Amino acid sequence: MEPPRGFFLHLWNFICFLPYFIGLLLVGFLKGAIVAPIVCIIMTVGDSAIVLGLWPAHVIWAYFCILSAKRLGPVMKLVMCILIAPPLVLWPVCVVVGSIIGGLAYGVLGPVFGTLQAVGEGKTDKFRHCVTDGIWDTIKWSSTFVRDLMDVCLYSYFSMTDDLRKQDPPGGRIEIRVVYVPIAIFVGLLGFVVDFPIITVLAALKSPSCNLIVAFAVAGAFLGSMLAGIFHGFYAAVVAYQESSFYLGICYIVAALSIYDEYSNDILDMPEGSCFPKYNHCSLYYNLTNFSRPASFKKPPSRSSSFATPMIELKPLVLLDSLFEECRRQGELMVLERLITVKEIDDAKSGKASGRVISIGLPAYCLFQILLRSAKANSTGILLEDDMTEINTANRPKDGFYDWFLNPLLVMKDQIKAQNLTDSEAEYLGKLVLLSSDAEKLKSSNIGLPPESELRRAEFDALTRRLQGITKSISRYPTYRRRFENSIKSISEELDRRDTNRRRSASGSGSEGRFGRKYSNQRSFRTKTSNQEDVQEVERDIDIV
Repeated sequence: MEPPRGFFLHLWNFICFLPYFIGLLLVGFLKGAIVAPIVCIIMTVGDSAIVLGLWPAHVIWAYFCILSAKRLGPVMKLVMCILIAPPLVLWPVCVVVGSIIGGLAYGVLGPVFGTLQAVGEGKTDKFRHCVTDGIWDTIKWSSTFVRDLMDVCLYSYFSMTDDLRKQDPPGGRIEIRVVYVPIAIFVGLLGFVVDFPIITVLAALKSPSCNLIVAFAVAGAFLGSMLAGIFHGFYAAVVAYQESSFYLGICYIVAALSIYDEYSNDILDMPEGSCFPKYNHCSLYYNLTNFSRPASFKKPPSRSSSFATPMIELKPLVLLDSLFEECRRQGELMVLERLITVKEIDDAKSGKASGRVISIGLPAYCLFQILLRSAKANSTGILLEDDMTEINTANRPKDGFYDWFLNPLLVMKDQIKAQNLTDSEAEYLGKLVLLSSDAEKLKSSNIGLPPESELRRAEFDALTRRLQGITKSISRYPTYRRRFENSIKSISEELDRRDTNRRRSASGSGSEGRFGRKYSNQRSFRTKTSNQEDVQEVERDIDIV
C-alpha cells in the first residue's frame, strides 16, 4: 500500500523542524534553570510566611466556629473537632512542600512555554523574544500566586467559616444518631471483609481478557479495582447509617459486587449481566420515579446554542474582567451622584464593615446590570460589556469559576427576565441591591418608590438577597480580591485625576460646574475635620448653584 500523497514531504518538514524544536527546548530549559530557583524562593518563602503566620489564627477560629455553629448538634461538634485536626496539621506541610515542588516545576516549564510561543505567527524579532519571553512573566505570576493565596487565607477562609457559624439551621440541627454508629462501623468492616477479596478475585480472573491492552494499564486497572474494593466495602457503613438499617447495609455489600461485575463486563466487552444479585439498598428507591421537584427545576431554561454562530475563544476569567470593568465605570458615576462616598471607598480598601456597600453592594449592582442587559437582549447566555460577546454553556471557558457560578447566574438571569421590569422598577431594584448591605444607609437614601404590591416587593427582596449571596460567594474566589482592589484603585485614581483637572479649570476660569463642586466638596470631607465654617460656606454655595 502506497503512502498518501505528500506524506514524504510532511515527513521531511518534520525532520527539518526537529533540530529547530530541540534548540528551542534547550533555550527554554536554560532559562528555566535560571528562573526556577528564583520562582521557588518567592513561592516557598511567601506561601510559608502566610500559612505559618496565620495558622494559629486559622486553628483557633476553626474550633471557635465549630463550637459556636448553630447548625451542628453537640455530638456533631465533637466529631467535627476531631475530624478537622488532621487537615489543620497537614495544611502547612502540604503548602510548604507544594510550594517547593510547584515553584520548581513552574519555574522550569514557564520559560519553556514562553520560548515556544515566541516563534508563533505574527511575532516580530523572534530571536529577542526567544531569549526574553517567559522570564519576567513567570516571576510575576509567582508573586501573583502568593498574593492570591494571601487573599484566600486572610479573607475567603474567615468569610466561609463565619457563615458556618452564623447560619441558622433550616430544618433542624445536624446531629449524629449515636445509636446507629456501632451498627454502621460493623457493617463497614463486614463490607471490607466481603467486597475487598471478592473484587480482587474478580479482577484477577478478568485480567487475562486484557491481553491486548498495555501491561501497565492492566496492572493499573487491577490495582484500581483493589482500591475500589476497599472504598466500596467501607461505604456500606455510610449506607447503613443513612438508611438507619443493618439490612440495607448488607444489601449494599452484595449490590456493590454486582455493580463492579457489570461495569467490568461493559469495559471488557464481555456478556452483560452479573452473577451477583443486585439488591435495592435505598429505602426511597421506589419513590425516585415519583420524586417531586420544585417548579423551577421541572422545566430548565433552554440554553441551546446555534451552530450558525461561530465559536469564539474566551479567556478563562473574562466574566470577572467584565464585572470589574463595570464596577470601575459604575463606581465613578455613583460617586458623582453621591450614591457612594469616598469614605466608603477608603473603608472598602481597609476591609472595614462600613465599606460593604463597595465590597459587596457595588459588584452585586454591576452583576445585576449585566444580567438585566442580557435578559433584555433575549440572550441565551450572559452578555459582556461590549453587548456582542456572549458566555453560555456551549462556549464557556474550561475553568472552575464557571463550573461553580455560570449555571446559577443563568438561572438568576431567567428570573430577572421573568419579572418584566419597567425602567423605574429596574432603577429601584438596582439601588436596593447596591445599598441593602447597609441598613442605615438604605433607610436614609432615596432609592425611589417601591412597588405597590407586597408580593412584588417580596420578590425584589428575595432577588436582592440572592444577588448579594452569589456576589459574596464569588468574592471568595482566589483572584477576586486582587481584581477588586485594582478596580477600586482605578476608581480612586480616576477621581483624583478629575478632581485635579476641575481645580485647575476652576482656578483659570473662576467657576465650576455643579458636579464639579459636589465632587470637590466630597473629596474635601476626608481631610476637613476642624474648619466647620468653610464647610458651611461650601454647602451654601452648592444650594445656590
